[in-house]
Amino acid sequence: MKTDQIGHRIQQLMTQRKISAETLAERTGLDPKFVANLLEENVYPSLGPLLKIARTLGVRLGTFLDDKVSEDPLVIRRAERKQKLGMLREKESPTSMKFYSLGVGKTDRHMEPFFVELLPESSRSQQLSSHEGEEFIVVYSGQIEVVFGQNTHTLEAGDSIYYNSIVPHYVSCHGRHTAAIYAVLFIPE
Repeated sequence: MKTDQIGHRIQQLMTQRKISAETLAERTGLDPKFVANLLEENVYPSLGPLLKIARTLGVRLGTFLDDKVSEDPLVIRRAERKQKLGMLREKESPTSMKFYSLGVGKTDRHMEPFFVELLPESSRSQQLSSHEGEEFIVVYSGQIEVVFGQNTHTLEAGDSIYYNSIVPHYVSCHGRHTAAIYAVLFIPE
């Protein structure tokens, strides 16, 4: 699936549930202009706003990424891994993070596993987000910076962090070189 289909999927779900863009903005607490850009201009938010939209629409985050039924176990080969989301800081800005879903096809999942490339651009605008659930991150390569509440943590390859994602947080590349992480999000139903 191309990343430009996420806004289309959200619009389809809104139509099915008879929810307007204004109502979606109100129920999620997101800025109405932000919601309009997401739906009309294909601006891709961080996972926090996507999770708020998913909860408001009564779907799991993975609904925006896939709609196939799978059999257990789900195996994703590295060579077959495909980018599903490219996060932009704002419209007309370069991609700051590339998300590769590792759970695509498993529709009964309760976690959202990702391989994420964090580009240096990710550190430019650190907009904290929060959502229900937990996150677990293992740094695969490079260095990352995790802002968690009032604290900032710098991690490097082999380090991990596990936190309650209701606390405002932001994950970005630390330094001039792209970093890579494995991240697992748990979102309670």
